[in-house]
Amino acid sequence: MVKLPLRYAWLEHEPAPRLLREALKLYGTREIIGRQHSPAILTWLKELGFSWIKDDEIPWCGTALAVAATRAGVALPHPEMPRAFWWAGWGTPVGTPMLGDVLVFAFSHVGIYVGEDLTHYHVAGGNQNNTFSIALFPKSALKAARRTPWKVAQPANVRQIWIDSKGIAPTVATTR
Repeated sequence: MVKLPLRYAWLEHEPAPRLLREALKLYGTREIIGRQHSPAILTWLKELGFSWIKDDEIPWCGTALAVAATRAGVALPHPEMPRAFWWAGWGTPVGTPMLGDVLVFAFSHVGIYVGEDLTHYHVAGGNQNNTFSIALFPKSALKAARRTPWKVAQPANVRQIWIDSKGIAPTVATTR
């Protein structure tokens, strides 16, 4: 795993949810623009049964989440090519997103909640500026927040997390 930015380094010590742990292993994967293609993304597509796709010039945020879910032992929302909006009907709907929840945005993007500030969700996901990264997305664009269907019980560390410029904030973050 590529080292996370200092602001998110605390995630390296979070024991769960497993979906998030698996997703963070993908951190730093980059799409290759042009004739060459990312061997990692092509491997993910094969792993998911889509070996007929031969390039990384696709919207791959849903693919990245599907790979993390598969590796975490979590059922996928749809048997066909994973798309962002398919995740809007997966798992359990939640009103307040928390660590490890899947966030689906109105502009056809999906990722995993790692925290928030007053105006944005901090999201781990694929195809964020052609990279698997942690990026900020406006709360106003949230279409759905979904919680993993736990096999045993919800991990104790699933919680709402406020983030400021240095990392986890002790209370509601007032800055990005």
